[in-house]
Amino acid sequence: MSQYVPHLGRSLRFAALALVAGFALAGCDTLGGLFGQGTARDEDKPAEYVERPVNLIYEDAWKRINNDDWINAAKQFDEVERQHPYSIWARRAMLMAAFCYYRANHYTEAISTADSYIQLHPGSREVAYAFYLKAISLYEQIVDVGRDQSNTEQALTALQDVVQRFPDTEYARDATLKIDLTLDHLAGKEMTVGRYYLRQGDYIGAINRFKVVVEQYQKTSQIAEALERLVEAYYAMGIYNEAQSAAAVLGANYPGSPWYQDAYQLLAKKNLRPLMDERSWLSKTFGRILF
Repeated sequence: MSQYVPHLGRSLRFAALALVAGFALAGCDTLGGLFGQGTARDEDKPAEYVERPVNLIYEDAWKRINNDDWINAAKQFDEVERQHPYSIWARRAMLMAAFCYYRANHYTEAISTADSYIQLHPGSREVAYAFYLKAISLYEQIVDVGRDQSNTEQALTALQDVVQRFPDTEYARDATLKIDLTLDHLAGKEMTVGRYYLRQGDYIGAINRFKVVVEQYQKTSQIAEALERLVEAYYAMGIYNEAQSAAAVLGANYPGSPWYQDAYQLLAKKNLRPLMDERSWLSKTFGRILF
């Protein structure tokens, strides 16, 4: 898990409380352990099939939740759907199973269960929660920038889906914050690769990576460094007009930053100064999308 990932958000907690309110069955009124840190037990054992009334299965699930036994609680909620597939409790149990799988850090199962709910109940009142559970389960799997970022890209798509489909919900507000962090993470990956190319003297490869940050991730915290690294790469290649243009964009937006000071001092070695070349791709980008 990357450093960008916070603890469980309010949206998920509030949604689970709302679901709990709808599950009020006899013997299922103790919620004290619902939001504790979970530890999985007997993870490899499938739930034993014993035909039972739905209220008894729920009661068993709640007992496991109250003991922080999230994975086996999830399996009991799965039993509701298996034994009582056409009841209203089966629909609600799917969401609780997804939530419990999430709390047990079984993200693949959480995503699969949320997807099943979305496919089976696309018009339900709780479908926004299913989309959010899927997105947050992907988000929790974001890895450090030195590794493959396919999960990060999937998380971004899922978070954007929540915002677009349910714009006026608490889920969308939380997803919006996570989108910003996810974009910053993807930009950080590009910067990591770009710095490596720069150190290796592969200036074209470095420029291509930094250019991605400037064009696609201009609202992230990586942008100032990306512009300064462009100055370095272009300067090393002797393409001074582009180096000056990158420094000009940097100075216009971050005039007091250490990155601009470094770029300015580098250009000064050749008696150059930041100056926008109207023929530069940076001139066109600056006019269209930057800042």
